[in-house]
Amino acid sequence: MKINLNADLGESFGAYQMGNDPLLLKTVKSANVACGFHGGDAWVMTQTVEMALPEKVSIGAHPAFPDLQGFGRRPMHLSALELKAMILYQVGALDGIARAAGTRVSHVKPHGALNNMACENASLATVVAEAIREYDRGMILLAPVLSELAKAGTVADLPVALEVFSDRTYTDAGQLVPRSQPGAVLHDSEACVDHVLRMFEQGGIVSINGKYLPTPFHSVCVHGDNVHAAETAEKVRQGLEAVGYTIVALPEIDL
Repeated sequence: MKINLNADLGESFGAYQMGNDPLLLKTVKSANVACGFHGGDAWVMTQTVEMALPEKVSIGAHPAFPDLQGFGRRPMHLSALELKAMILYQVGALDGIARAAGTRVSHVKPHGALNNMACENASLATVVAEAIREYDRGMILLAPVLSELAKAGTVADLPVALEVFSDRTYTDAGQLVPRSQPGAVLHDSEACVDHVLRMFEQGGIVSINGKYLPTPFHSVCVHGDNVHAAETAEKVRQGLEAVGYTIVALPEIDL
């Protein structure tokens, strides 16, 4: 059995350091690399790609709203044309760096508020999916389970990989519990492992209130900006391997 383990990486910029990317890249098999709008910059993007290559970690673009101060977590309302251009700009920038290093961007995973809004808003999700299709119709869309974004990717005839989060809890409707609410983020590595294994055992999401929502999924995310991210990723990987899963890069998953 194959499963993907991914992390949001490359979110440092200038003099500001986020996470421990070198250590995470030794554990995860796909990296969602910030493209400069919520974190990251040209040099960090280049370094992240170069570090990922010898570890055989697949590269994904992690486009966001232009919101460095809010780390891309504040909602913004843009026209469809502006949003599409914004996504193409970020994906193209990272793909140019990846191509120069001898590889390609294999997937796209929206970040923060852009991702959350696209999960609930079908029209916004359609714009995101269309932007990816116009860039490269073979590029994988990494989208949360049970989301409008995943549906839009399927309608756009993109390969869609469904994602669950190791360190975030879910509402009874299958959405992420807002970060402003208690219990939204799991900070303890062991709690993250238990959360992930429970989803695998049940074959779907288990909400913060214990509600079961069946769904397939292909990838597990560990947020790279968490101070315990590297430890959590390693323990989640060990937990999955202990129950018979092989951790592979996203392009190796059968979608």
